[in-house]
Amino acid sequence: MPKLSLAAMSKLMKESGAQRVSDSAKKKLREILESKAIELTNDAIKFAKYKGRSTVQAEDIEKALR
Repeated sequence: MPKLSLAAMSKLMKESGAQRVSDSAKKKLREILESKAIELTNDAIKFAKYKGRSTVQAEDIEKALR
């Protein structure tokens, strides 16, 4: 079940300059963003564990982006 709303996808795309956004475009963006967020989170968890922490911090997310 998706975690991000289609309304949020529409808002992001419209704030980026899209005048109109199809449902299929919203669904595809949501699919990609959720997949990337899971990947990023998994990498951030590895950084936190390496530092001996169970709490993921902003610095872990930043390192995972590199």
